Amino acid sequence: MTTSVAIRVGFPVDDVSLSRLHAIAFGKAPGEVLPWAKRLREHSRSWVGAFHQDSLVGFVHACWDGGLHAFLLDTVVDPRYQRQGVGHKLVQTLIQEVRATGCEWLHVDYEPHLDSFYRDACGFKTTQAGLVNLSR
Repeated sequence: MTTSVAIRVGFPVDDVSLSRLHAIAFGKAPGEVLPWAKRLREHSRSWVGAFHQDSLVGFVHACWDGGLHAFLLDTVVDPRYQRQGVGHKLVQTLIQEVRATGCEWLHVDYEPHLDSFYRDACGFKTTQAGLVNLSR
């Protein structure tokens, strides 16, 4: 069953709702409330939310380098709304928004099991990249 959602760009972010969505989507107990609104205002080029009856059920945002490169981060959809095209709508809307800001490149990193979503469904191309774990 496909659920109708409203896609909203640059919506007023509620830290509690977004923290709860992240916890639920990543299989963790809702707990710590992160300062999403402040971080998005300071670092994001744009953000997009999916809402069902005014409840946040999906989210994605793009940070940027102040120039031509943006970085897609934190794609998340409530498990009850997954596999219904919500994530695809979020990412496609974000791509349009970031393109309109003048950025020429949108980067994304993801785990292998998400390859068909980002590459096949959303149109990202595979490239070589490097990663350093700074917590070690």
